[in-house]
Amino acid sequence: MRVMATGLRFPEGPVWLKDGSVALVEIERGTVSVVAPDGAVRVLASPGGGPNGMAVGPDGAFYVCNNGGFTWLEQEGVLRPLAQPADYVSGRIERVDATTGAVSVLYDACGGHKLRGPNDIVFDDRGGFYFTDLGKVRARDRDWGGVYYAHADGGFITELAYPVLTPNGIGLSPDGKTVYVAETETGRLWGFDLDAPGVARKQPHPSPHGGRLICGLGGFQRFDSLAVDRDGNICVATLVTGAVTVIAPDGQVRRVVKFPDRHTTNICFGGADLKTAYVTLSGIGQLVAMEWDVPGLPLAYEI
Repeated sequence: MRVMATGLRFPEGPVWLKDGSVALVEIERGTVSVVAPDGAVRVLASPGGGPNGMAVGPDGAFYVCNNGGFTWLEQEGVLRPLAQPADYVSGRIERVDATTGAVSVLYDACGGHKLRGPNDIVFDDRGGFYFTDLGKVRARDRDWGGVYYAHADGGFITELAYPVLTPNGIGLSPDGKTVYVAETETGRLWGFDLDAPGVARKQPHPSPHGGRLICGLGGFQRFDSLAVDRDGNICVATLVTGAVTVIAPDGQVRRVVKFPDRHTTNICFGGADLKTAYVTLSGIGQLVAMEWDVPGLPLAYEI
């Protein structure tokens, strides 16, 4: 493992760029930042709120899930998010120009319901994107979350699954026919099989939302973001234990890769052969890289 950058303020949403840089968000700082190969960090945009998951769209722009912000606690050099802040308005999906850093809001609601805390995002090869909404936490209650599909032009958004308990990481299978969703608090990985873009073939009761259970971890482990490798394995950042858990499509745990931060939150693949894994260690504010045994699945769009 090599450390690419330190001093980041709860980094997530890494996106490998062809020049060897890694774009990511700093949630506590409210920025979209770029880490150069030499470790230098520059701010591309400052959308505020809580920029979270991020992906490149068909027009070469960054599409950002903005969760609307958190309150924060920092103890003994470890930063962690807590609850909905006093200045919270809503969650939103934003487009960030990759050259100028200009920010525009594409969506802040679906079907008359406000987005609460959009978290992670993945594009299909048709130019649409799936995203999770984790919801927000308050002192005595919390929101249900959901999974959504939308077009990059801001003209269409639909609900794929609701209610979902703390949906976080999201990714697509290599054939594009299954959407994988990781639930944070349950440590469960779900699959939603697609009949068409944005349309899931729902499983019957007792599935709570129509998803198909892929895997559930034992003990106290929580899931964050995920990426899919070329063999179709789902690599899920795992909180509390501080790891990336590699899960086969049939639900078998292939391996567990440990990292020195219980807030191991995101993974993406890069390099010429997509065999380098870039991982955000959010609590201690680091972006790290290491060689991976299986190449990552190429994403629909890159810059």
